[in-house]
Amino acid sequence: MTHVDARGDACPLPVVKAKRAISELKGAGQVEILVDNEIAVQNLTKMAQQKGYQYSAEKLAEREYRVLFTIGEAPAAEETPAVCMPDARTDTVVAIGANTMGTGAEELGKTLLKAFVFALTQQDKLPKTVLFYNGGASLTCEGSPMLEDLKTLESEGVEIMTCGTCLNYYGLTEKLAVGSVTNMYAIVEKLTHAGNVVKP
Repeated sequence: MTHVDARGDACPLPVVKAKRAISELKGAGQVEILVDNEIAVQNLTKMAQQKGYQYSAEKLAEREYRVLFTIGEAPAAEETPAVCMPDARTDTVVAIGANTMGTGAEELGKTLLKAFVFALTQQDKLPKTVLFYNGGASLTCEGSPMLEDLKTLESEGVEIMTCGTCLNYYGLTEKLAVGSVTNMYAIVEKLTHAGNVVKP
């Protein structure tokens, strides 16, 4: 049995750690994940349902929960035959126009957006392009809390593009640290030709 301690980890880390532990099994086995909140339990059990894993969840103590996955004998091997892997990117474009996600508490919004970008790096199908404009332009610059995740996406072939007018307006032109500078014509072209546009 593989043990994963995800207590104290914010979403989506418990799910990411569980997926990593399952992939390291390389076949049948069990993975036990410890978490400290019910939301993490719900996220883990939802993942198990989606993947077809057997699972159980129990509360061990106050703020301590145990989720157990039982993985069958390598069905994943049948789903992913040994052929040349296609492009992992989809025709999805992610458009980020602020340094927060949603409206409400600003600090919470920043935390949510950082978690969103990290979760993006963990997807099986990556977006084709991530666009940054207006308040989102600072996220591709020096000092950004999500710089490493954006560099990871770029290394996987995802286009990271930031509005040049926005960088200039905020005085950040010389501080761009990942991706390339773009213009409004290209932004409109990317959005109108996208199969799917995601705006967190």
